[in-house]
Amino acid sequence: MRVVYEDNHIIIVFKEAGEIVQGDKTGDEPLSEKVKQYIKEKYHKPGNVFLGVVHRLDRPVSGLVVFARTSKALTRMNEMFRKGEVHKTYWAITQNAPSAPESLLENWLVRNEKQNKSYAYDREVAGSKLAKLTYKVIGKSDRYTLIEVHLLTGRHHQIRCQLAHMGCPIRGDLKYGAKRSNPDGSISLLARHIEFVHPVSKQNLSIDSPLPEDILWHVMSPVE
Repeated sequence: MRVVYEDNHIIIVFKEAGEIVQGDKTGDEPLSEKVKQYIKEKYHKPGNVFLGVVHRLDRPVSGLVVFARTSKALTRMNEMFRKGEVHKTYWAITQNAPSAPESLLENWLVRNEKQNKSYAYDREVAGSKLAKLTYKVIGKSDRYTLIEVHLLTGRHHQIRCQLAHMGCPIRGDLKYGAKRSNPDGSISLLARHIEFVHPVSKQNLSIDSPLPEDILWHVMSPVE
């Protein structure tokens, strides 16, 4: 866990692939508990530390996660996420290059709870929800393509599912058609950038994530 930004109301951390944001049935220590411990030790806080989970990232994904340090910030951040006022940019390393270097993707996604997987369709089907994103190719190597993604909706496994549906599964994402796993069990999807108006101070925040350790990110990234 790496702290990227903090003030009295919010804290933004870099989540490593493999970490869980919130406690689940695995019993593994979640990122939320590590952040609480960090706050407790840094600010010498006795008793329980308040920390609100604002949003999540899938376990194999790395990148920026925002937590609220006060109930006021939590309420306002939840509302901002609901209204689409938090703008997130993702980077994905994919096996194949898309046919168009940039485009809008629109699909209808159906979530299968039992399989913990979503399926994409080109038209509306029973139980489906509209999923929209824009993408742009920003880097290439001999075998892989680096794609920047902006989500316009927030569906289950949306980026993973939609990129796979257009023939570009994310490197390491066996669930959605990647040929092989990554050595560390991650998938090459990074929550790279987040931008929003601070829920209390009202200043504009624009935060970049550090790159994961995997050397391919550093080779393919247009910036270090």
